[in-house]
Amino acid sequence: MAIAPSAQPIVAEQEEPAAGAASPPWPSEKAGFYALFVIIFSTFLNFFDTTVFAMLAERIKASFALSDSALGFVLGPASIVAFVFVGIPLARLVDLYPRKFVLSASIATLGTITALGGLAQSFGQLVGSRLFVGAGGAANGPGSYSMMADYFRPMRIPLVFALMQLSYTLANALGTWGGGRMIAWTDTLPATSSFAGLTIFSWQWILIIIGVPGLVASLMFLTVKEPPRRNPAQGEPLVPAGAPLGRRLLAFTGLDALKAINTRGAVYWPLFIALAMSAIESQGLPAWRVPFVARTYGWSEAEIGNLLAPLLLTASLLGLLMGGIFVSWMNKRHKDGNIRATAIIFSCTTVFAIAAPLMPSGELALGCMAMTAFFGLAGAPAQNAAIQRIAPNAMRGQVTALYLFMYTFFGAMGSFVIGTVSDVIVGDPDKLWEALLIVAAVFMPIATFSMWRAIRPYREEVERLEAQGL
Repeated sequence: MAIAPSAQPIVAEQEEPAAGAASPPWPSEKAGFYALFVIIFSTFLNFFDTTVFAMLAERIKASFALSDSALGFVLGPASIVAFVFVGIPLARLVDLYPRKFVLSASIATLGTITALGGLAQSFGQLVGSRLFVGAGGAANGPGSYSMMADYFRPMRIPLVFALMQLSYTLANALGTWGGGRMIAWTDTLPATSSFAGLTIFSWQWILIIIGVPGLVASLMFLTVKEPPRRNPAQGEPLVPAGAPLGRRLLAFTGLDALKAINTRGAVYWPLFIALAMSAIESQGLPAWRVPFVARTYGWSEAEIGNLLAPLLLTASLLGLLMGGIFVSWMNKRHKDGNIRATAIIFSCTTVFAIAAPLMPSGELALGCMAMTAFFGLAGAPAQNAAIQRIAPNAMRGQVTALYLFMYTFFGAMGSFVIGTVSDVIVGDPDKLWEALLIVAAVFMPIATFSMWRAIRPYREEVERLEAQGL
């Protein structure tokens, strides 16, 4: 349930340079913090788009006469399909070309396609726009992490990465509040209007409006100074020199990461299963918050946003703070502290995820959802730290990439799973709460059991590494 813009670049981690080897001077921190500001702004826009689009769920369903399954597809899998096929290849561009240009093109594409989604004349065209939105944002995370690692000294990196996480937290809260306000504004407009010879629904103006800032962020990236890459020349490359074409193409697929994981499958697979199962619920739920509260309690989008936004902001910030404290406390007492802490947090998340759709009022339901966000953010540091602790040094970047890919892929599928359960099993759109309950009651216990199951092999792996002096 870790929250992150994207995976680290898919490259083998480099060894330290030999004694006396030349190393480029560190860039000025002033330039670094300006680059960090631009990255936070662009990442904020990425997540803001996703949050606001989810707020439009009921309007999209009504305008295009969709089933819950179709709605679930456009809310999640539509944006991840392109990521599956082009996400890792685009991330490789970060290693080959100046990152400022890759990031500029990424956010420009995201903003342009978001705005074009506001001109969609059919459900198929809207799905097509979300496909390209997913592709446009694929290089943002790898490029951002790579650039920051070359801008700041290692002692600064924890602070920098923590500040980068604010983009998600703020976008989730402000997107929820702002999305509700914008929807209330479009309700004052005619149901449809003509633009450039096209007939568009009133809610589509929101997509046009939120797409424009992406072009501003794209221009801002062009003013960022590209820092020199600090990878030592003698480091082992992911693809050996003179490798055949097939091997070079393989480097773009991420299969090297899978090979590394399989060598210690007893340690990794319980963690991966827990992440995937929890992501289906934790990332599927946000897409259905507004439809659930609107159908079950009769609230408008503006009413939902006014209460849910401050709840999410407070819960997310407290979750990051308290989670870090709790994990540090557990690690002082247990070698398996990272996973033990995550298992406890997963148990708490399961309780509130199952309780949310059973609440007698909208206020209590939103309160339970905020608590799932609290525990979700609390568990993020422990999960990320656990993978970094046991991943082989030469394959750490690739293992991290696949771990986060599991989160992204299964998280995106979550909205489709909930929609399908609503259509196929429940059969009544007004009883969406039953679909949320079924998904939470099935997937979260599996995730929690897998995380508890991972404690022993993780502890044994840590002890093995310690015995080798690692």
